[in-house]
Amino acid sequence: MNTPSEDYHALLARHDAMRLRRRLLSPAGVDAEPWRAEAPQAYNGTADQQLISEFLPLVSPLEELIAELYRVMFERHPYLRSLFPESMAFQQAHLVGIFRYLISNLHRTDEMIGTFAQLGRDHRKLGVRPAHFEAFEAALIEALRMRAGARWTGALEDAWLRMLRLAVSAMVRGADEAIAEPPSWEATVTSHEFRTPDLAVLRVRPHQPYSFRAGQYASLESPLQEQAWRPYYLARAPHPDGELEFHVRARGADGVSDALVHGTREGGTVRLSAPRGALVLPDHTPSADVLLIASGTGWAAMKALLQQIDAERSRAHRVRLLLDARVGEGMYDAAYLEAFRRGRPWLTVLTAGRAGLSADPGPGVLDGMLAQRPGAAARQHVYLALEPEASTTGSVRAVAARLAAAGVPAMHTHHDSTGIVRVIETSASTTRTALLSA
Repeated sequence: MNTPSEDYHALLARHDAMRLRRRLLSPAGVDAEPWRAEAPQAYNGTADQQLISEFLPLVSPLEELIAELYRVMFERHPYLRSLFPESMAFQQAHLVGIFRYLISNLHRTDEMIGTFAQLGRDHRKLGVRPAHFEAFEAALIEALRMRAGARWTGALEDAWLRMLRLAVSAMVRGADEAIAEPPSWEATVTSHEFRTPDLAVLRVRPHQPYSFRAGQYASLESPLQEQAWRPYYLARAPHPDGELEFHVRARGADGVSDALVHGTREGGTVRLSAPRGALVLPDHTPSADVLLIASGTGWAAMKALLQQIDAERSRAHRVRLLLDARVGEGMYDAAYLEAFRRGRPWLTVLTAGRAGLSADPGPGVLDGMLAQRPGAAARQHVYLALEPEASTTGSVRAVAARLAAAGVPAMHTHHDSTGIVRVIETSASTTRTALLSA
């Protein structure tokens, strides 16, 4: 007998198949969906940003606004509550972060459209549909009115609605563009090895073809934590056998990571999202020096990149790998790295103390590496992956600032841990969606 979750995801798959069929059969590819998003390209958000920001204290703190929003939504639509985790704390913090991002970046319309289109593609795995956004919108407006009271105005309400619909329309369009892509992939765990008491290396084999690039990450869902997702770097370059590798550290919070480390065994199953991420080698680039910087399980991304670079040696003059002290002192994958380093003179591996990658670093190994050859920094590409608990915006920005000061062009510094990607993907529990669960 199928579980309610299996039935629900089967229904979503059939729904997407019907949408794709309608789209293919409609004249000139016209979308036959009854609900259409407004075209966001015509929207200039600067005026709305100023109005919303000026009167934001009326509905602040945002944490209380979001709590009221969910109360209203669940009261009107009780069936939605069962689709969320028992604790709403992370989900609410999740949504607060998104609204802060929206308000702060409303004047950057094109950038926001791209960001939320990506979110729409990513959140197909969560089962979000246009009708759910309508329920969310109604709950938000009621929550705003209750928080602001008599000082609420029609002009403020219109500004909030335009902001929300900008994000929603971009998400819907992004989801529609990815309609031919599976919303998620089922995978069987082929290997589960403990490297430390709190860290496991998992190998999984998707049931359908899974295309990705070295350096990307995928979000995983455990059957023990349904509707909760966490991102993990793919620790292996694409391989003919189709197996994927993930390095997962338990956080002691009974979340997805703990379920994958302590509750998953060979023969079990997980679900995967589509691969995403900025740590990929350019398709076409002249040979250049490459600097890889990692801490903790951020090593997983570097492992995949090293495998690709090794297969395409013409792409780089030399590669330097900088690992922080946690990795360098008793690295969980040390045997693999030592074997890989042997016979590859183009690879240099160095370790840095904690101060080397801290949020307020002094001179250290990184500075020495960047200063080794005058002018070399401007010609190299840098890939940065810090372990989640170390990947605060401050620490990433600090390292990026040092790279820029050393002469590394901003376009040559690649990392995933900034902006809304950080808010959306690395919360302690990434659930149905930050804009609406369904």
